[in-house]
Amino acid sequence: MYMRVHVYVQRALALYGEGILLLQPGKHEFPFSFQLPSEPLVTSFTGKYGSIQYCVRAILERPKVPDQSVKRELQVISRIDVNTPALLTPVLKTQEKMVGCWFFTSGPVSLSAKIERKGYCNGEAIPIYAEIENCSSRLIVPKAAIFQTQTYLASGKTKTVRHMVANVRGNHIASGSTDTWNGKTLKIPPVTPSILDCCIIRVDYSLAVYIHIPGAKKLMLELPLVIGTIPYNGFGSRNSSTASQFIMDMSWLTLTLPEQPEAPPNYADVVSEEEFSRHVPPYPQPPNREGESCCPMFACIQEFRFQPPPLYSEVDPHPGDVEETQPVSFIL
Repeated sequence: MYMRVHVYVQRALALYGEGILLLQPGKHEFPFSFQLPSEPLVTSFTGKYGSIQYCVRAILERPKVPDQSVKRELQVISRIDVNTPALLTPVLKTQEKMVGCWFFTSGPVSLSAKIERKGYCNGEAIPIYAEIENCSSRLIVPKAAIFQTQTYLASGKTKTVRHMVANVRGNHIASGSTDTWNGKTLKIPPVTPSILDCCIIRVDYSLAVYIHIPGAKKLMLELPLVIGTIPYNGFGSRNSSTASQFIMDMSWLTLTLPEQPEAPPNYADVVSEEEFSRHVPPYPQPPNREGESCCPMFACIQEFRFQPPPLYSEVDPHPGDVEETQPVSFIL
């Protein structure tokens, strides 16, 4: 990290270090740098009951004169890559609620919600896929919202703060009707990235898809979210899905292909002599006439109808000048 310290001198000042440096009245700059710790640093955060702050302090020591110091806050953002397999997996939940109480039930309301992946970044729009079925007698309204949950841990006590950071609303659904969200978008506003590896402060996010039911508790599904700092590149999920599809599609080869190829079945096992004689009617031998062919053409075709195939052999009887094939390798 690179920084500059500005020193204002009103009169001549001598600095003692490896040598004596005489500073004339005026403004002087001293650039310096230092290395941040190699272990992961928690993202800077300021909340209701606590904060995570980093600061840089510069001190000017002078003999027989009180020290002068200045402090500046330093913003640190941890590295959270949303392209990891754990954050690229889809999230799906389903729930059903019976509206009414005791024997006066008006019917169930069911909700299914899905998002394509778990990790997103600030400014991204989350496509929401949902199916809502209203079998009750009430008019319901589907909604979706992003919630931030702050958890503070200190002295064996825990405090939690939860508030909504973004929301979207759907259309009313009448009794006996259904509604479908085919990628309804909800944009993430500028928020603090998820803090998951701090022992005293934790910041989590969730996408809540819920249904407002008049006169009853809302039906809610909460899908976990991770707000990262390295945006989605569009290749991680495609490569992983392609690789999984390749493995899935090619796995049957290891189950069905024998180690050594088997010869085809014998012709006698496939076509019996009785079946052969039944399909090939006897024809009278044509008279021996030189230069004439009295046998009809279709008779010759019938004789070749059930002729056996050539003998099977693993050695090519007609080898050609073909180069040996090289092994094929896949780089995934």
